[in-house]
Amino acid sequence: MDSFSSLLLGFQVAFSPLNLGLGFAGVALGTAVGALPGIGPINAVALLLPLCFALQLPPESALILLAGIYYGSGYGGRISSILLNIPGDPGLVMTTIDGYPLAKAGRGAAALAISGIGSFVGGTLAVVLLTFLAVPLARVAVSFGPSEYVALMVLAFALLTTMGSGNAAKTWAAIALGLLLAMIGIDGGSGVERFTFGSLELLGGIDFTALTIGLFAVAEVLILVERPLVGAVSRLGSGPGLRIKEVAACLPTMLRSTGVGFVLGVLPGAGASISSAVAYTLEKRLVDRGTFGKGDMRGLSAPETADNAAQTGSMVPMLALGIPGSGTTAVLLGALLMYSITPGPLLFTQRPEIAWGLIASMYIGNVMLLVLNLPLVGLFARLLLVPAWILYPGILALSFAGVYAVSNSHFELLVTTVIGVGAYLLRKANVPLIPLMLAFVLSRLLEDNFRRALSLSDGNPVILFNSVTSVLLWVLAVASILGPHVLAVLRKRRVAATLDG
Repeated sequence: MDSFSSLLLGFQVAFSPLNLGLGFAGVALGTAVGALPGIGPINAVALLLPLCFALQLPPESALILLAGIYYGSGYGGRISSILLNIPGDPGLVMTTIDGYPLAKAGRGAAALAISGIGSFVGGTLAVVLLTFLAVPLARVAVSFGPSEYVALMVLAFALLTTMGSGNAAKTWAAIALGLLLAMIGIDGGSGVERFTFGSLELLGGIDFTALTIGLFAVAEVLILVERPLVGAVSRLGSGPGLRIKEVAACLPTMLRSTGVGFVLGVLPGAGASISSAVAYTLEKRLVDRGTFGKGDMRGLSAPETADNAAQTGSMVPMLALGIPGSGTTAVLLGALLMYSITPGPLLFTQRPEIAWGLIASMYIGNVMLLVLNLPLVGLFARLLLVPAWILYPGILALSFAGVYAVSNSHFELLVTTVIGVGAYLLRKANVPLIPLMLAFVLSRLLEDNFRRALSLSDGNPVILFNSVTSVLLWVLAVASILGPHVLAVLRKRRVAATLDG
């Protein structure tokens, strides 16, 4: 089945009345929840994940709903970033540089409009790339055996070091902690209890929903309580609206940023925060005439376009390889695993309605997002007026209700609280949380394939290097770890040689 006929099947799935309604509900809910300060895409998806199970949705419908929440909340986060200078997600930090000056100048509506257009361009073009690249990647991945998957997991962990804000030691500590949490429970291979400390409740391991809610929602509320919201929503209509010539001037920026965002989004662990920063830096070098940082539409459209393209790009490794490309796709991966569906190369042949239904829904969802948000910017901005004394308890209540709806266990509420407090302390120590969760999700794939590889070789570890593909992946993993250090040493030597000369 080629890409066009497969996409046609996907549109048949996505255009069913149920899935069409869920797609619209997803982008609307995502935008509304994402507009709340401190609630990024990963929190929005995690908070609304229990809704899929409460409604007993089929897996393709659940994924369409969650994906709509994913990119809908991505746009919703722009509202607080542009109007209040409060980025609710690391990928939105670059948005505030030119977005907030535009809002202060009375052009908040224009800034939100160019943000919506940039998000549409980046998201739609990235879905086109996803359509034609996902299957070739899946075909390559079909040839992967246990040794190749072990090497691929190690490469994914190595790439996670880019998420550590320059502190690789803290990132590796987060990865180690994620692996440790994933080991709690009964070992699937031997049946031995691991790190349960005699607790019957821990025999099943740490629940994914409890971990996600604790890491992000609970910890985020504790962080937000320290710095309550100040200021008010900027007046949207006091300045001139978006001009056609401004949109035309931003189009080359949007095209370049789409490429940057998609490529970096495909890399597991790279994510939107890196792509938006790279896209903004690239545009600043190419077109800045001293206006970037002061309210330049190109400076706003670059990170916005790259961010949405990266969100779509992160779907490629999740669907084609079963490896989440970002924190939010890790939640989506966890949702599929809860449906007993394993994403990966066989997903496109065994469950095409899920893979292609999701891809088709993203075409439709981007159009819905543009049509929904351009006329309703002012309405969604009203959510920012919710008082902190209502907002924060509401987030916690929704979080704990979601955990209890999935597990029906009071013990899981306690686990969520403990994880949330621990995550808060990790945040205070500047330890990144997304690598921790990605490590938790990937650990089962790593452990299962590592055990399978050693079983095939009677315990001989040489099997991990018995193919060209696995050796190449190991080399890439080592290079990604040592490369930055080698470049830093060479740079210092070059500077020293220049000074001596």
